[in-house]
Amino acid sequence: MRKFRKKYSAPGHPWRIERIEEEGALQKEYGLKNKREIWKIRSLLRNFANQAKKLIAATGSQADREKAQLFAKLRKLGLVGEQAKLDDVLGLTIKDLLERRLQTVVCRRGFAKTMHQARQFITHRHVTVGGNEMTAPSYLVPVVEQEMIAFAPASNFSKPEHPERMQPASKRKKYIPKPERSDRRQRR
Repeated sequence: MRKFRKKYSAPGHPWRIERIEEEGALQKEYGLKNKREIWKIRSLLRNFANQAKKLIAATGSQADREKAQLFAKLRKLGLVGEQAKLDDVLGLTIKDLLERRLQTVVCRRGFAKTMHQARQFITHRHVTVGGNEMTAPSYLVPVVEQEMIAFAPASNFSKPEHPERMQPASKRKKYIPKPERSDRRQRR
């Protein structure tokens, strides 16, 4: 039987206000289900950084192969450029990885109006990547597959006339906030 292991480590101290506020802002901005998703991304980022630190000190043919593999993986995910160095890997942030998630890419490409709607489309099997149905909003989209994101052929959202599909920017209504009232009597 397969033994499942955690893919993240929780924060060392549970009640640091700076960390809680930072994670809350990220959770809201990227429409994440819970903070565990941030912890998973942070662990993945930590793994990349640890591998880069080891490779900075390492020499030899094996170290060169491992550097090439690390850069190939990060280039495939669109996190570093062609002429990247190990210092660039150490400079990656959580936002860099969060921008590569399927949920974020679907929203940024205009398939959904909000991050939460993008998450719902993915979990309800309305989105395909390269013809394959995807149900994991946390899937890190490779650069090659970014243009292959589409609505599933069986989905109602694949029809452009569906009411939930985003309208072109020229036809969208602009939101104009109502002026705030300064006098309490006017509210009654």
